Amino acid sequence: MSNLKKAPLRKCVGCGEMKTKKELVRVIKTPENEILIDNTGKKNGRGAYICSSKECLEKAYKSRGLERSLKNAVPSEVYDKLKEEMTEYEQ
Repeated sequence: MSNLKKAPLRKCVGCGEMKTKKELVRVIKTPENEILIDNTGKKNGRGAYICSSKECLEKAYKSRGLERSLKNAVPSEVYDKLKEEMTEYEQ
């Protein structure tokens, strides 16, 4: 019997691809309705996963995938902040 664990898969709200949690960036809506990036993956709140590329962020913005997943309207300032933080992830 093998002791290998399955890596948990999550769906990107931008491109719709299933990837491991470590490949994706978690965006959460806190109980105070604040939307931010969860670097640890363990913060409390409703989470949505997105690839760490600007293209997926653009797709999520156009299709409102992030808003649907978080069940809350996401202001454009939050998308701008996410875009800035995505450039940090890409480097």
